[in-house]
This record gives sequence, C-alpha cells and structure tokens, in this order.
Amino acid sequence: MPLAVYVLALGTFCLGTSEFMLAGLLPQLSDGLGVSIPRAGLLITAFAIGMTLGAPVMTLATLRLPRRATLLSAAAVFAAVHLLPLAFDGYAAVFAGRVIAAVACATYWAVGAVIAVRLAGPDLTARALAAIVGGLTLSNILGVPAGTWIGEQLGWQAAFVAVAIATIVIIGVLRVMVPVQPHDDASTPMKVLVRRELVAFRDRRLWLALATTASFQAAVFCCFSYLAPLLTDVAGISDSRVPLVLLLFGVGSFVGVTIGGRYADRDLLVNVCASLGAMTLALLLLIVLAGSGVGVVVATFLFGATAFSIAAALNGRVFAFAGDAPTLAASVNVSAFNVGNAIGPWIGGLVIDAGLGLRAPAWAAIGLALMALTIAAFSWRLERGPAARRTDCPDAVCASA
Repeated sequence: MPLAVYVLALGTFCLGTSEFMLAGLLPQLSDGLGVSIPRAGLLITAFAIGMTLGAPVMTLATLRLPRRATLLSAAAVFAAVHLLPLAFDGYAAVFAGRVIAAVACATYWAVGAVIAVRLAGPDLTARALAAIVGGLTLSNILGVPAGTWIGEQLGWQAAFVAVAIATIVIIGVLRVMVPVQPHDDASTPMKVLVRRELVAFRDRRLWLALATTASFQAAVFCCFSYLAPLLTDVAGISDSRVPLVLLLFGVGSFVGVTIGGRYADRDLLVNVCASLGAMTLALLLLIVLAGSGVGVVVATFLFGATAFSIAAALNGRVFAFAGDAPTLAASVNVSAFNVGNAIGPWIGGLVIDAGLGLRAPAWAAIGLALMALTIAAFSWRLERGPAARRTDCPDAVCASA
C-alpha cells in the first residue's frame, strides 16, 4: 500500500476528531455561547447537514480542478474555520463555521477517497478505503478524548485551535507525500464532465449500494447514540467508566475496519452481507447482555468491530459501479452515510419516547440492519442471479460470482 494513502488517513483523523468531539464539549459550548444544551447540540446537526448537502455540490463545483489542489484547499478551509472562534465567538458564527467545516470535510472525504483508490490500484481498492476510514476510527480512540480533555481544561476554543493546528501540520505532510494526480479535465466543458459523472447513476445497482449505506449507517447510529444511557441505567456501569467502554467501541471499530479492508477486495458483496449479519448478531447480544456489566462491555466491542468491518466494502462497491468517473458517486455515498447519521438517532429517540425502554434503540437498529441486508440480498440476486449477465457487472463486484 502506498505510504501516501496512510497520509491521507491522517487527514480523516483530523476530520473525525472535529466531527465527534463536540458531543463531549456540549456543556462547555452551552456555557461559553450562552445557549441551552439542546441548542448547542444543533451544532452537531449543522455539521451533518453540511456534509450531506456539501459533498455532491462541492464535487460538481470542483470537477475541473486538479484533485490534489482540491484536497489541499479543502483541508486549508477546514483548518481556517476552526480558528474563527478566536475572533467571532457568537453562536451564529460558530454555527456557520460548523457548516463550512462540514462542506470542506465532505470535499476532502470524496476527493481523498478517489486519490487513495487511484494510488492503490484496482486490486487494493477496499484496503485503501479501509485505511481512509481507519483514520476516522483512530480519531474516536485518540483524537476525540484528547480534544475533549483540551476543551475541559482550556476551553472549547482551545479544542478548535488544536484541530486547526493538527490539520495545518497534515497539510504540510500532504503536500510532500501525495503526488500530483493526472488531470486532463481542465479544458473539458463543464457540461461534459457533469454528464460523465452522472452516467453511473443510471445503474440501479449503484442506487441499491447507496441505499444499503444509508440504512446500515442508520442502524449503527440508532443504537450507538443511546449506548451511554443503556450502559448506565440498564447495565449499571458508573458514569466515570462509560468513556472507557466507548473507547472499547472505538478499538473494536479499528479492528473491524482493518480486518474488513484486508478481506473485502476478495468479494465486496459477500463482505457486505457477512458484516450486516454479524452486526445484527452483535446487536442481539448487546440486548441480551445489557443487564450484565461484563457482558455488555464485550458486546459493545463486538458491535464496534462488526459495524466497521463493512465500511471498505460499502465504499468499494460504489467505486466499482462508478467506473472511470467516481468522484460524484463517492460524494453521494458520503451524503448517504450522513443521511443515516441523521435518521438513526431520530428513530432511536422515537422508540424511547414511545416508552419501549433503553433496549429499544438496539431492537430498532436490528430492524434497520435487516433492511440493509434485504437490500444487499436484492443486489445479490440482481448481480448474481440466473438473469444477471456477467458482462454487465464490474470486475470488482463479480470477482467470485
């Protein structure tokens, strides 16, 4: 695997740290900005909205630009907006900054994934994507606790500045380590570029892959968003130990994405189906063992591992169907992940408000995971059933058909 791919993952480490550390800084943000906790929580929603809408919009806007330059520019904007609170610390300014940061983040994700796949080559697509996602999982293990600690000790602005400094350092490394990408589109009419990117969306297999992504991610966040109260109120784990259990989820996610990425290139669709089945079993185990302190810790680790073992395959299938114009498809897949991020917690909150208890989000997550598995099964029939034509299927998808 080219070293540059791992350097790209350092960028996603910074992105993930910024995205997820706000959950641990809500009290500080609430006090510092003079708003309620729920209103401070809207800063998290702002980031999700920016990611969902910004990914495809910015992809289309930058099609004629060199990918490496687009990547570095996105990282630079991301770093800059994290310095805004030093001059403008009002709620409106911070909210706007989160939206802009999310748009830059989405651009980096989409373009960075394309560069990683091109650097790694077709035989290592899933492993390259796993490395990129691995930066995100490491942010949950190292970056988020560090950012939360800095925010608690020095104020939430200091946590933002720390992310900015880390990103600036990574930009320097990216400039040195990531080679200039071949770019022949500077003089191509925009209409031609957009039409080329849109061709992939005629393929219903791509839409099924995107639907699988959204429903899978909804399942993960439906359960994970309410994992802390399950640990404290059902399993009886003290508040002080909850971060340690969540850290195990992060460790499990890193293990899962590493193993999943290593084997996904052999058969992307098998990996998707197997991972969804394994995550469903892990969620069921979490429900059964929720009353046991030790058991729920083990189940949380397994939930993290199985949830992230699918990440490389989900992204890899989108690249397989997109062919030679994967940038827009990759960005829409980023949007699909964030649609799941928004829908999952909403469904989890609905079942809790309905009085079904703190195990209910895990049950709802199982339903969403089975929905994703059903979509994947339909994809299997479409791609490998008797009526499927082998010549219509990308090599990476049909390798073992």
